[in-house]
Amino acid sequence: MLLRSSLLALVACSLLLPIASAQVDPDSFAEEKLDFPITPGPFEPSWESIAEQHPGGPAWFRDAKFGVWIHWGPQAAGKSNDWYAKKMYLEDEKAYRNHRKYFGHPSEFGYKDVLNQWSIPDFDAAKYMQMFRDAGFRYANIMGVHHDNFDLWDSKHQPWNSVNIGPKRDIVGEWVAAARDEGIRYGISFHHEYTWWWWQPAFGADSSGPKAGVPYDGVLTKEDGKGKWWEGYDPRQLYGRPLEGYPEYEPVHLIAHGRQGIFDKHLPYAREYATQWAERIMDAVEQYDPDWIYTDGNSRQPFSGKKSGSGFKCDAAQRVVADFFNRTTERRSEVDTFAIIKFSKAQPGLASTSESRIPSGAASSDKVWMGEMAIGGWFYEPGFYYDASYVVKGLLEFASRDGNFAVSVPLTPTGGMEPGCPEMLEGVGRWMKLHGEGIYGSYAWEATREGDRNMPRGALGRKQVEFEFTPEDLRYTRGKDGSLYVWCMTVPPTGTKLCAASMGEAAGLLGADPKSVTLLATGAECEWTRDGDALWITCPDTSTAEYALGFRVEVE
Repeated sequence: MLLRSSLLALVACSLLLPIASAQVDPDSFAEEKLDFPITPGPFEPSWESIAEQHPGGPAWFRDAKFGVWIHWGPQAAGKSNDWYAKKMYLEDEKAYRNHRKYFGHPSEFGYKDVLNQWSIPDFDAAKYMQMFRDAGFRYANIMGVHHDNFDLWDSKHQPWNSVNIGPKRDIVGEWVAAARDEGIRYGISFHHEYTWWWWQPAFGADSSGPKAGVPYDGVLTKEDGKGKWWEGYDPRQLYGRPLEGYPEYEPVHLIAHGRQGIFDKHLPYAREYATQWAERIMDAVEQYDPDWIYTDGNSRQPFSGKKSGSGFKCDAAQRVVADFFNRTTERRSEVDTFAIIKFSKAQPGLASTSESRIPSGAASSDKVWMGEMAIGGWFYEPGFYYDASYVVKGLLEFASRDGNFAVSVPLTPTGGMEPGCPEMLEGVGRWMKLHGEGIYGSYAWEATREGDRNMPRGALGRKQVEFEFTPEDLRYTRGKDGSLYVWCMTVPPTGTKLCAASMGEAAGLLGADPKSVTLLATGAECEWTRDGDALWITCPDTSTAEYALGFRVEVE
């Protein structure tokens, strides 16, 4: 134990070193070809084969347009928002202070123990999925595993999972069954590429105070579990292995914030980890037959050697995606699935996301992408602000730019909802029932907007709902039936005249005068005129409208 304490003190100190030069340059490191088996079929494990074989973005995804991001798991137990499991081992972080307040010191009660005590008596997937359907959501992105490496299903390749430990429930399976019952399409997200460097603080120790130098529980071995609740479980299957002792790596846990390179001293471990990363995804695909799979990161692909994909460079992602599409070929009459790889290059079969950021303009219509925002934060923390207005306005921002939109609705540590959350969902549902015709199946129009104000970036909260749009701020969509829709990002008083400049004669985008203009909230016909400058729409009675106005513009 003395040797281990000394080692961990060294690691803790090394994590405080300034960022050193990158390790082996990924551009000079040949991509390794892994050899784990995949489902046979027409898709070969290369991006070129996937692009050639895949028919392109499925029509159902554009039709669905609006989804819920189910980003919930045991990290909610820390009540510290995102990345709690890592930050509880960093002395300067709020999560560390919260962990000591709720559970104790991480040398005595670590994240593995948080998992063991995690109880979810308030979780009801069927009830929530019905609420999501009523709110207008038509697809669900279900988190399968976060950076904490804890699988939320009966995982064949990770014993640290929610069926074995903690709630003893197949959480993904419950969400999937509920989605099928509600007719909601669903995908599963996987965030565990980060794990092998993200967890490195768990091998550290306090740098000062009464516990200085006492190692956190990341250093424990399977043998240390004899007679404990976790007997038979190996902590290294949860926390990974320490990557200490190599200055060119340090500080390892900051890789996501701009570092890149290959962990050339740990290549056998890298191959082992990348293989297990893939096997876990393929296991979930085999069990749940999702409509898409989602891999997190800020690199072009998992295990690229760059940014969040640092450490190793291999074709694990290509093999996983090819396996997924070959399984689709086996199971379905058509390939109507896709893979979301954040920041991937646009190509058939792959979709990307825009997290907490409104793009400047519309993407090309052949690019499949999804905007994603969290209400309050990606994991629960007290004090979140709930309001239907920012959900509606976020949807309009992304839909007008030809994107889908998925919003993360927070659940509490026990699987419940705070009182403001159901009320917010009911408000979104009311608005969608009146305005969904201009959203579901919609495309971007030739112009996306009027005005230069966008909803602020970041998690959805008070800043977003109190952001002041004016009647000058308009957005456009083209409906599935060819109708055009003008969206005012606020609810102006009755009689306000809106200036849709992009629909004016001089703009040359609207070929002829409209046949009619209708306020969706009430069905009232609107007075309008059109000249060289704009299509001018006079708002009828807006006293019962909520959040944002929508107008259907009938054209030939």
